[in-house]
Amino acid sequence: MSRRSLRPTDVRHFMTTIIAALILLVAGAHDLHAQAPVGRTLAEIQFNSGQSVQPIFDGWTKNPDGSYQLHFGYLNRNYVEQLSAPIGAGNAVEPGGPDRGQPTFFYRRFNHRVFSVTVPRDFGKKAEVVWTLTTHGKTERAVGWLQPEWEIEEVPGETRENMKTPNEAPTLAVSTSATSVNLPSTLTLTADVTDDGLPKPGKQRTGGTSENPPTFRLPPGSPGAPTNVPSIAPPPRPRIQGLSVSWLVFRGPAAVEFEPAAIAVKDGKAVVNATFTAPGEYVLRATASDTRKTTTRDVKITVTGTPSSSRD
Repeated sequence: MSRRSLRPTDVRHFMTTIIAALILLVAGAHDLHAQAPVGRTLAEIQFNSGQSVQPIFDGWTKNPDGSYQLHFGYLNRNYVEQLSAPIGAGNAVEPGGPDRGQPTFFYRRFNHRVFSVTVPRDFGKKAEVVWTLTTHGKTERAVGWLQPEWEIEEVPGETRENMKTPNEAPTLAVSTSATSVNLPSTLTLTADVTDDGLPKPGKQRTGGTSENPPTFRLPPGSPGAPTNVPSIAPPPRPRIQGLSVSWLVFRGPAAVEFEPAAIAVKDGKAVVNATFTAPGEYVLRATASDTRKTTTRDVKITVTGTPSSSRD
């Protein structure tokens, strides 16, 4: 059989094919790297919306009468979207539920020790309290039980035995200008607070100035800003030393704007304005803090009327 010699055009065609294949291989590897960087899993991708809320068991504490408090929080996997899930099959705590005082409105990301369930002294180490929550069609559960490793201190290292003057939690009473409002409406909320003056206020921490404001920056190597909805930076956390009051939506169909979000107590009072955007039944929660211990109180508000977007 005769051996066919390669002509120059054959060599050029062969080399062109090899180079094109190498270019496609390198481009493909670069594209894969852009889509799924080395060491990064799907769980690390940030989502603005569309994700579920994961209930969390945050541990337990023992009450003076021998009963126990099982503490629960949650992780809203979204970086922007805030969700609402009414009490019922999709938001239930058992046994004894479905309503055991859990929230129905869920702020973004981690929120710890949002509510507690009291169980008797003979509850047993193998008995369980289960919080089941369904959001965006996905059902998640948190299981609370008296596992010894999950016992927590109210304030780590602070007990009556090791303090000359034990710190007491603030006392708190809340009142409102009305218990029912019609949209559009702003409600005035007043908190009356007293405290023992402990702990002594420390040096006021400072953030950025108007010339050098604080900014939200992702750590190196983090995923880029999500693009499924417009990106929104997390709201700045108020920095208040000493006695303060903050408000949030504990139950309700939509977010409420509190102005200011947190306020220092002055002359025993802290006053904020709450603006509603959607009708429904709300439970607004006030938290008084002396920076170490807190006290909460709830107020129920009924909102009626039509949202402004529906009137336009």
